[in-house]
Amino acid sequence: MAADWTRARSVDGALHIWRGGFGGVVVAAPVGDVPRPTGFIVAWLTPGPRRQKLLLQLNPLLLECVTHRRLQRVLIITSVVLWSYYAYVFELCLLAYLLVFHVCFVMFSWTYWKSIFTPPASPCKKFQLSYSDKERYEMEERPDAQKQILVEIAKKLPIFSRSQSGAIRFCDRCQVLKPDRCHHCSVCETVNNCVGFSNYKFFILFLSYSMLYCVFIAATVFQYFLKFWQEELPNGPAKFHVLFLMFVAVMFFVSLMFLFSYHCWLVAKNRSTLEAFSAPVFVGGPDRNGFNVGLHRNLEQVFGENRRLWLIPVFTGQGNGHYFPLKSLSESHNPLLANEEMWEESDEGSEEGSVDDDPSVTIEMDQ
Repeated sequence: MAADWTRARSVDGALHIWRGGFGGVVVAAPVGDVPRPTGFIVAWLTPGPRRQKLLLQLNPLLLECVTHRRLQRVLIITSVVLWSYYAYVFELCLLAYLLVFHVCFVMFSWTYWKSIFTPPASPCKKFQLSYSDKERYEMEERPDAQKQILVEIAKKLPIFSRSQSGAIRFCDRCQVLKPDRCHHCSVCETVNNCVGFSNYKFFILFLSYSMLYCVFIAATVFQYFLKFWQEELPNGPAKFHVLFLMFVAVMFFVSLMFLFSYHCWLVAKNRSTLEAFSAPVFVGGPDRNGFNVGLHRNLEQVFGENRRLWLIPVFTGQGNGHYFPLKSLSESHNPLLANEEMWEESDEGSEEGSVDDDPSVTIEMDQ
């Protein structure tokens, strides 16, 4: 039984991509392993996370399945929250607690909504290669020469971090220079969204209000939970809602407590999740505390300077996600700690640092 296969190169040129065969199978093979797939499924697969990303990119059915699986997590959490609302308000009807309960419920729902539906920020057009630079970069076959081209382009941009090899960080898939702390992000299944610069404050508040919601439910239901085991509650649906409310609240609180504590530590150190595992690299080498500018300023970068808005899920963070103050630089050279132009003026006289036309920018620098 024959199968028709078509071959192409991957974006980075490191793999042969075979598409076709039985059921539209996508096969990734390292360059050099050129034999055509035969039989039902013959695959040369690259190890590591790049294989998964490549297959998700090329196989729409697989991508759709993964998307549905992530969406299921959000639906499960939403269903549990709605059930807890019904069980607490309509079954138990603790009138003395309803006011505080609804405040916790509204803030939890608000922060969860913002975490899910706030679109992740992307690098602005200033970090994209111009047509001439892109053509020059693609025509150059020597890796060292390509690195030098990127260095020349990056001189006009506020880029201080480097790759592990010391080169300017460049995304071959998006064809853009990577701003500091910018990565291809994995989707957090809890919110079915990338958690990053644009919604990190909302995610932190979501964790905190989730814990508060669980604590309040557990504290107010505890007396009825004891009566359940002492068989003092009247028979009815409320009896079982009390039992499950207590167990679910405690279970979620314990799991959220560890996650919330970890992210509080990250905020205090001004590190992303990736930076906690792999230290960012600068011209002088790796520095795990490269973006740590002190506890007070670290908090202000996420929550802003207006403390009255810290607990409200509205964006108040500093900067626009393209550049961050560095510990190693003096205040006069830190982009968020000084009143000076970040980027050079272009030949047309427009400011390279202007972000007015950038849809990914949420807040601008104070001039």
